[in-house]
Amino acid sequence: MRVLVVTAVAAERDAVVRGVASAATGTMEAVEIAVPGGYVLHRVTAPLAVDVLAAGVGPAAAAAAAATALTAATLAGAPYGLVVSAGIGGGFTDGTAGAPVGSVVVSDAIVAADLGAETPDGFVPVTDLGFGTVEHRPPESLVHAVATATGAQRGEILTVSTVTGSAERARALAALRPGALIEAMEGFGVAEAAAAHGVPALEIRAVSNAVGPRDRAAWRIGEALQALTKAFGALPGALAGGAP
Repeated sequence: MRVLVVTAVAAERDAVVRGVASAATGTMEAVEIAVPGGYVLHRVTAPLAVDVLAAGVGPAAAAAAAATALTAATLAGAPYGLVVSAGIGGGFTDGTAGAPVGSVVVSDAIVAADLGAETPDGFVPVTDLGFGTVEHRPPESLVHAVATATGAQRGEILTVSTVTGSAERARALAALRPGALIEAMEGFGVAEAAAAHGVPALEIRAVSNAVGPRDRAAWRIGEALQALTKAFGALPGALAGGAP
């Protein structure tokens, strides 16, 4: 299986590359491969063929980059069998529950949390307006295999275009999607591109901060990136069993 992993920024990309390479026997360095649109894949070929791409921030940038890489691979006669959105994000917490800083979550649903319309009665998802979709669900066998191998929690990962900055907004999102564990900005865009190509998609995120009021002093980005590396070190073994 060939896997495409899409991150937002280079730090996330490098954390993923380190993890996949750590599963190889001996030292493994990524090879840079240029694709149309000015994108650069970082390719690790053992123990699993993985291309990692830093696409930029937000669902539109993620969708454009993922679609470009998927199309280029198909035209080259070497299509991907899986697309993964990966990186760090904010965790929803409720006391001791939820996704604490440093934990890893595997998506059992990739959700566009703010795609829809505001009405006098509150937010209405685009699906309730009669068109589009707001949710992609990865194959159950894939989610189970990856969660088991990485020790990650399973839950919904929300994609937003505006990061939450208040307790009120955090509560509103949690009420809208009670199964949400993480908020990020790219997963749904990646999943949309994958769906257009008929390829399964998954999202893997490590928690760097709590969803809510922005407190940069409380962010643990380094810790989250280390957790992401560890999770991707276990990914080749999870996929070796034939998932999805």
